[in-house]
Amino acid sequence: MMNVPAFDLKRNYEMLKDELKDAVNRVLESQRFILGEEVEGFEREVASYLGVSNALGCASGTDALLLSLMALGIREGDEVITTPYTFFATASVVSRLGARPVFVDIDPVTYNIDIDKIYDHITPKTKAVIVVHLFGHMAQVEKIEGLLRDKRIYLIEDCAQSFGAWRKIDDDIRYCGTIGTFGCFSFYPTKNLGGYGDGGLVTTNDDYLADRIRKLRVHGLCGEYVHEELGMNSRLDAIQAAILRCRLPHVDEWNKQRRIIAERYRILFDTYGISEFVKSPHEDTDGYHVFHQYVVRCDKRDELMKYLTENGVGTRVYYPLPLHLQPAFSSLGYKMGDFPQAEALSKNSLSLPMYPELLPEEQEYVVDTMAKFYRSN
Repeated sequence: MMNVPAFDLKRNYEMLKDELKDAVNRVLESQRFILGEEVEGFEREVASYLGVSNALGCASGTDALLLSLMALGIREGDEVITTPYTFFATASVVSRLGARPVFVDIDPVTYNIDIDKIYDHITPKTKAVIVVHLFGHMAQVEKIEGLLRDKRIYLIEDCAQSFGAWRKIDDDIRYCGTIGTFGCFSFYPTKNLGGYGDGGLVTTNDDYLADRIRKLRVHGLCGEYVHEELGMNSRLDAIQAAILRCRLPHVDEWNKQRRIIAERYRILFDTYGISEFVKSPHEDTDGYHVFHQYVVRCDKRDELMKYLTENGVGTRVYYPLPLHLQPAFSSLGYKMGDFPQAEALSKNSLSLPMYPELLPEEQEYVVDTMAKFYRSN
């Protein structure tokens, strides 16, 4: 029996460990651990990579979202539209400010928020829309960006799972995080661009809002011990920035490897005759999927997951309980059946092993094991 984990960070570390150790030692020698030159260098390099005016490090992807909403003045009584099929933080940051998350069902093909349904949920209280580029597939934000701008509604891109993803818009390559008012990134260790701890980033082309973020991430500080407003303590530390600077030049190659692995899965599903039971993830023809996760829709999901676990294959379910059914959001008044596409996906989706160093023979073992399950069931 082969052991194939859902993800493996050690293989990646082995490739870069000497460079990473040098980077960490550089910070140790400097004795500058909070913000400083390493963070500023990383911010410049990310801004250049994405083609955006401002990139601002913070403590986590969650804080990136929260800082963005704070900078926009989101408060009690406001509404923020988003998807019920995403990580908890996307909506929790809205509630933390006293505003109301308003959920819109997902597109069953892309798994992203159904862009066309956003229009129907806009009210005079709508102040922002958070679009999540889920699992590495960028949503069609260009379809909604103009309307929101005309209505003075802010667009926030949740890019936590999609660093390096892009869409071709009007013959231009536009990276995720560069179209909305803000782009919010996470550098959690398992991300396509991951650090070795928590870390986050906010991008914006608005210089005034960039200055707001800079102040808010340090308690609203505008001078020595002078605070213009109530901010928070959310700073990217120098060690994480140094590590991310080492890893950033490799992210394109890692994303290419993820795409090769995704295509190999699709071919193997056909080769082993299980395509009728397992549906590969979708990629728009004008988009570039970076496959943070490789999430399939499959028959007998729970039984398959158990069988794979018993045979050494690690899998995950993202997300078994949509946000509108989470106990923490019960006060919003949603119920089972309100968002049927998100609920259906939560019952039949499964994330298979996906990381750039996944070997072809490991993939073949995964799919062969899946085929044995379906042949016997």
